[in-house]
Amino acid sequence: MRYARSWLLAAMLPLFAGCQALDFSGPQGPQALSGQTRMQGSLTAEGGHLIFTPCDSPRTFIVTDNGDTGILQEATTLASLNRPLYADLRGRFDGNPVEGQPGQLNLQTLYRVESALKACEDQNYKLMQFYADGHGPSWVARVNAQGLLIEREGQPPLAVPFVEEQAPGGGVSLSSDANHQHIQLWLAPQRCESGPRVSFFAAELRIDEQVLRGCGYPGGAREQ
Repeated sequence: MRYARSWLLAAMLPLFAGCQALDFSGPQGPQALSGQTRMQGSLTAEGGHLIFTPCDSPRTFIVTDNGDTGILQEATTLASLNRPLYADLRGRFDGNPVEGQPGQLNLQTLYRVESALKACEDQNYKLMQFYADGHGPSWVARVNAQGLLIEREGQPPLAVPFVEEQAPGGGVSLSSDANHQHIQLWLAPQRCESGPRVSFFAAELRIDEQVLRGCGYPGGAREQ
């Protein structure tokens, strides 16, 4: 595997700032997303370029970070683990008329980068609206059309209905008072690092007086 060698070439390219908070508060309707597609796939580096390959296609695209997402900086850091990289992103994909040659990806939004390709096989991803997790103690929150499922270390799973509200700055608040408990999951647009994964939502889970913090990202059922 040539990851370590080829990422050195990518590291020589100009780096974009990858630590800024992301603003999802702007227009995200059909007009704003016109011509853009959300895709998931693998990232590699070749010939000084960052290359994206969709999960379900052998086609390749040269990444141009016109949205200043910081994908090169994030990918270069994670690639030090010498594992394949997975990315969830949105942009305009333009094919190359020359067969066998890569197309162009005009990248606008980066949702997640992590050092694993198993995420391509995650069938639950397509059904989820949001995913969040954290450590100390460990917890996971999954959101879909049926409700909010919370799993905590040392506790039985908790499944509840929820009410969604938009928060200032493009964030999302999911709340429930089921089971005589006040539950609230906050997701705020912000770079968030969790182990071998960088995502762009900071998460806070409140269950009565307990406060748990972590990171999150929108699932495949969520149009962002």
